[in-house]
Amino acid sequence: MMENRPVGVLLREWRERRRLSQLELSIQADISTRHLSFVETGRSRPTSAMILRLTEQLDVPLRERNALLLAGGYAPAYPEGRLDGPQLKEVRASLRQVLAGHEPYPAVVVDRRWDMLDANAPIARLIEGVAAHLLEPPVNVLRLSLHPDGLAPRIVNLAEWRAHLLSRLERQVAATGAADLRELLEELRGYPGGGEAPPKRAQDVVVPFRIRVGNAELRFFSITAVFGSPLDVTVSELAIESFFPADEATSAALRRL
Repeated sequence: MMENRPVGVLLREWRERRRLSQLELSIQADISTRHLSFVETGRSRPTSAMILRLTEQLDVPLRERNALLLAGGYAPAYPEGRLDGPQLKEVRASLRQVLAGHEPYPAVVVDRRWDMLDANAPIARLIEGVAAHLLEPPVNVLRLSLHPDGLAPRIVNLAEWRAHLLSRLERQVAATGAADLRELLEELRGYPGGGEAPPKRAQDVVVPFRIRVGNAELRFFSITAVFGSPLDVTVSELAIESFFPADEATSAALRRL
């Protein structure tokens, strides 16, 4: 576990994950390469300010920054509020406003594990008919999308969409090293529908999400939004996935629905 390992070892692993040499990181953090080497080997105990400086340059997520501080013998620097708690009341209200304002198009709020925290009304129409066990909290939107009891049988371009989602998750695992995300990735890879994705066409600009709803085929593209400069762990891990109609037929169908 991270908290049982020396902070220097953990910092070195983050540096290697970011593919930086000691020289490159020391220049970015404005410290000597010798000092950085001593920190990584345990010959020098970094101050809390040094840990925060290095993790800032390494773009370490706030949750892992707190864990590194604990490993170094210091208190966490970043609070972790509850989304349903009073301290994040304004954040919650802002999210609801964005979700409602996006109707009649679907949008969902997810955390770092891709668990659904909130959604607007059109999402309910998209997920009608999926197995009840996939809707038991926490609802994981990747599992819901690719599971054979979920949306997968209705996704017209399943191979293409599956490849897109797995690629996004692979990049997230590589960037964070999170064990729970790696387990989710292995689970999703085991689902059927993993045929070869069709080659990209010259006129394609985004990977479409094509799904059958009733007798209609709806086509979407998605935009992901995150909070800028968050200082709370929970807020830093929130993302809004908004789906926009990729053609006029989809837009008209959603207005009717």
